[in-house]
Amino acid sequence: MASKNKEPLIHISRKKSLTWYQEWGIRIGGILIALVICAIITSMTTGLNPFEVYGTMFEGAFGSDRKIWILLKEIATLLCVSVALAPAFRMKFWNLGGEGQVLIGALATSAVMLYLGNELPNAMLIPLMLLAALVSGAIWAGIPAFFKARWNTNETLFTLMMNYVATQLVAYYVIVWEVPKGSGKVGIINQDTMAGWLPMIGNNKYMLNVLVVALVTAFMYIYLRYSKHGYEISVVGESVNTARYVGIKVDRVIIRTMLLSGAICGLAGWLLVAGTDHTITTTLAGGRGFLGVMVAWLAKFNPAGMVLSSFLLGFLERGAGEISAMYSLNHSFGDILTGIILFFIIGSEFFINYKVKFRKSEKALKAEEAKIAARDAARKEAEENAADEEPAESPEGGNDEDAPPDEPEAEGRTEESKDAADAPEEEAEK
Repeated sequence: MASKNKEPLIHISRKKSLTWYQEWGIRIGGILIALVICAIITSMTTGLNPFEVYGTMFEGAFGSDRKIWILLKEIATLLCVSVALAPAFRMKFWNLGGEGQVLIGALATSAVMLYLGNELPNAMLIPLMLLAALVSGAIWAGIPAFFKARWNTNETLFTLMMNYVATQLVAYYVIVWEVPKGSGKVGIINQDTMAGWLPMIGNNKYMLNVLVVALVTAFMYIYLRYSKHGYEISVVGESVNTARYVGIKVDRVIIRTMLLSGAICGLAGWLLVAGTDHTITTTLAGGRGFLGVMVAWLAKFNPAGMVLSSFLLGFLERGAGEISAMYSLNHSFGDILTGIILFFIIGSEFFINYKVKFRKSEKALKAEEAKIAARDAARKEAEENAADEEPAESPEGGNDEDAPPDEPEAEGRTEESKDAADAPEEEAEK
């Protein structure tokens, strides 16, 4: 017996475009639901007041001037990596090598600091460090771009594998440069002379980092939105064949865009070594190369939106650390809360773009069919009543086609009138 084909239980279809306030309403609703769920989990697992826990998160991010500047430093570093990845992802070149490109930029910066720190003044040393970081990051990103443009290799796997190579290179040079020998770490580079350290602005060592990243973000926004190169990136991302048809050299665009992306990742490594950490380790990037993918995706690869998404992730990270320290909890608990909030934020993007319909029950389907049949019958009856009420009137001023049928009738009437007139004359003659 042939089985009946049933409609799927869940049907997903794309929504029409929503207004900006509808989109943000869905996002805010997702965040509120996430906070409620986090509050329930917090109460059930720790017995703590969830409102106090949320207050602790704000305290960890904004509790003092020092905490605010640390938050701004974390946001700036994450934003720099996210902005670097934006042009590649807008071109649909899936650059997962941000982590390695940051490490290579940091490694080049450290090498210049160590070997030339006592040879050059800061006025020459710092620009040379910056140049080394930019070039090394660009080269590291340019390798997979060249193979993609030349032989159409898989950029996702290529850039991902380059991360491991960069990590092992850093691990090797950490052993070469370790201080003291056998410690397995480099320590603070040029701690006595501070050669190669970025200068402080207003007695704040993070101010320059924030300003540099702000300039880079503004540059990338203008570059992607208003420049010819940004237009070519968008066209290549939409359709490679269309780009070739209109005369865009796709291979050149791929290589050029990845060189820019890698250079800005190298800039992030320069900021980490010269501006904040003043050392080199295999964990210096801290997963920002992968976290930057989420930041860029949440902002739909718009550098202006990345400021907000970077702030959100930076705030959650600082707040999670403060929860763990304040209540003597495992750091994983704060990560759980952060993960739940991020899950709902990402889920809200799904409901912005798609709508979900469930299969109706047989009873509901029969009721809907009956309703449709009744509506059709009512419409048909209304049409019939309207047709009956129309008067059967002949059109005024008949056309030529109506004239011939009327002529015989008129002729018949004329002959009858003639016969009636001749009848008295015939009787008189008789």
